[in-house]
Amino acid sequence: MTTTARNTAADTTRDAAPGTMSIRLDGKPCSVAPGTTLASLVAALGHAPAGVGTAVNGSFVPRSQRDRMLAPGDSVLLFKPITGG
Repeated sequence: MTTTARNTAADTTRDAAPGTMSIRLDGKPCSVAPGTTLASLVAALGHAPAGVGTAVNGSFVPRSQRDRMLAPGDSVLLFKPITGG
């Protein structure tokens, strides 16, 4: 079964389909188009930029740096930002 994001930037599958690359999204296999940025993945999944925090390969990625392209094998984590003081 394939779950498709709004603009098909993220399809959860076991193996990358032709013309796509495999990453992990929240611990699950995911296929994205080559050239997909972290920002475009967040948008394709229907999240507002300020609505989620992001990490790639275990390192926090601030919104200002989400224009980075994802690479095959990257592990992406989306999480709810925590505020407080």
